[in-house]
Amino acid sequence: MRFMTRRNTLIFILSVLLISVAAIPAMAATTTLTGTFADGATYVIEVPSPWNGTLLLYSHGYVVPGSANPARDVGDPATHDFLLANGFALAGSSYAHTGWAIQEALFDQIEVLDVFNAQVGTPQRTIAWGHSLGGIITAGLIQRDPNRFDAALPMCGVLSGGVATWNQALDSAFAFKTFFNFGGPLQVVDITNPLGNLGLAEALLAAANSAPQGRARLALANALGDLPGWFDPGSPEPAPNDFEAQADNQFLWAQQVDFPFIFAFRAELEFRAGGNPSWNTGVDYRKQFEHSVNKAEVKALYRKAGLNLEHDLDMLNKAARIAADPNAVDYLEQNIIFNGDIDFPVLSMHTSGDGLVSNQNENAYRDVVDEAGNQRFLRQIFVHRAGHCSFSPAETITALGALLQRLDTGFWPNLQPGALNAEAGVLGPLNITQNAAGQIVPAGPSFFRFHPAQFERPFDTFDAAHCARNHGDGHGSDGGGGNVPCNVP
Repeated sequence: MRFMTRRNTLIFILSVLLISVAAIPAMAATTTLTGTFADGATYVIEVPSPWNGTLLLYSHGYVVPGSANPARDVGDPATHDFLLANGFALAGSSYAHTGWAIQEALFDQIEVLDVFNAQVGTPQRTIAWGHSLGGIITAGLIQRDPNRFDAALPMCGVLSGGVATWNQALDSAFAFKTFFNFGGPLQVVDITNPLGNLGLAEALLAAANSAPQGRARLALANALGDLPGWFDPGSPEPAPNDFEAQADNQFLWAQQVDFPFIFAFRAELEFRAGGNPSWNTGVDYRKQFEHSVNKAEVKALYRKAGLNLEHDLDMLNKAARIAADPNAVDYLEQNIIFNGDIDFPVLSMHTSGDGLVSNQNENAYRDVVDEAGNQRFLRQIFVHRAGHCSFSPAETITALGALLQRLDTGFWPNLQPGALNAEAGVLGPLNITQNAAGQIVPAGPSFFRFHPAQFERPFDTFDAAHCARNHGDGHGSDGGGGNVPCNVP
């Protein structure tokens, strides 16, 4: 039987059963295995009876240093119950440490597979999947250990790779400091006091947002990271020309989400890497701005504030640049950048209004896969919603079902938005998400046709090789016709 037929039948049955929450736990007896690895990472494995032979290895997202870090094998409770009820085995680890824990995760997650094989048996197929940092870990696992997997579903993932994403974060931080704390104590790299540095950045941000001139310059700094102008998953997207509303939303992204990463959590990465792994030597910020999806907003706000945009772009280009520690760059390349070498199905998914991991990450990953000649194995789908990883359980299950059909039949199913939304719609009670206040709200299926813009600061293994050949003194191709500044210490 083709999986598509089986999947539709299961979705219908589950949608009926989910009307009664009490019906879910009785649907399958589950064996749960837990333990601790030698490096301190914990793991959890859940195997339903009967088991359908498929194992889903889940990689969780970023955990703030000092926070609780339990092992996790799925992203949300509703998806967890659905998958166990349908016979899927679930597994995942905590990783040995919090923060940018890619180095540990790539080891610990494979060790979970070893435990599963020893204590449960060898799966008929194993699918890697994960959210956010777990998305980059998922892509890293299939690149490092492709023989252990049959398919992958990276969701809202940092698919531009470690070097690119932290370089792009540096661009926004660099512009912010140049405009609002030039020569002052705010640190954008080599951060020595993360909490104090974040407190200063937040105070400067609030002051800047209180005046038209500050809001215009904030918009320019945010444009270098393509920060979306849509924040709350429970609210409609602002109109394309409602630039004030977009700026308000970008302020919320910066204040509540992005500034902790770029002005505080960067210190944890620098500790791991043994130095600063990011640079902006060789960057032409006028060219970067021309690539931004927020160009019209910035120009409008500059006109309203009576500021000269060309003057401020010149100011950025003339400001003293930041070079990286080569050893730290090597660490971040290992943890991790991508080579596009995939030889089995990979389906990625992203929301359009993601202000922590921009949807342009998908463009960077597609470019490197295309450059490696493996585009037939990659498909990308998008959800029209604000928020980081704000997919509904119904959308997640629909994406997984499409990937499973590709495995079962050898052909990609219909991934057009109408078809995906129809399948997700059948799962009525699972069409929910969280709004910005943390409340559960309805979320109708929102797959849509979307093509992300180019990533502002791409850097993959092709770029690294080009830079190495030129001894860090040239530019590498991003696979899309642009230039990638190499590190020039």
